[in-house]
Amino acid sequence: MSATAPRKKVVVFDYGFGNVRSAERALAHVGADVEITRDFDTAMNADGLLVPGVGAFSACMQGLREARGDWIVGRRLSGGRPVMGICVGMQILFAKGIEHGVETEGLDEWPGTVGPLKAPIVPHMGWNTVKAPEDTELFAGLDADTRYYFVHSYAVHDWTLEVGNANIRAPKVTWATHGEPFVAAVENGALWATQFHPEKSGDAGAQLLTNWIGTL
Repeated sequence: MSATAPRKKVVVFDYGFGNVRSAERALAHVGADVEITRDFDTAMNADGLLVPGVGAFSACMQGLREARGDWIVGRRLSGGRPVMGICVGMQILFAKGIEHGVETEGLDEWPGTVGPLKAPIVPHMGWNTVKAPEDTELFAGLDADTRYYFVHSYAVHDWTLEVGNANIRAPKVTWATHGEPFVAAVENGALWATQFHPEKSGDAGAQLLTNWIGTL
């Protein structure tokens, strides 16, 4: 981003279930004009909307709906306005989540179910590599052995969305492994998301957020 380029306005959506201050600092560090808010108009009109998320899938969905975040995400995406989800903020973009036998509807932007990780050690907490597609924009400039910071006990294990129209670009899906493969990130038009925390991933996370801001 050049010194004369206008700063991109990014809203970190504050619905009560995310590390909003960490996200704010990370985005500001890479040159965004950041505001933490749940104000409807501000979230709708920002260049980019970041949806964080920590805790239980069901609680995040309840908080998001109470803040009209589900409607904001849907309206922004219908107009091609960029949205990025992080951690549970990514998980709630899928059709449903199952925790302790309780099934909760997600935003259903992508088909798929968030379920427990099957691994010797859970939660998956710490640094891990990912396998990104060759044409990735999200991971541009980052090496294959770069590590990112994860904290989660649930994940999406199967990617089931099929694009039947040759004129529509298929989503770019990035994978990681902890006990079993799981979806680590998705790039799908105006909607991007990561299971890991870019705001806690040091220089690698800063590069990733820079890549996202560069598309706004």
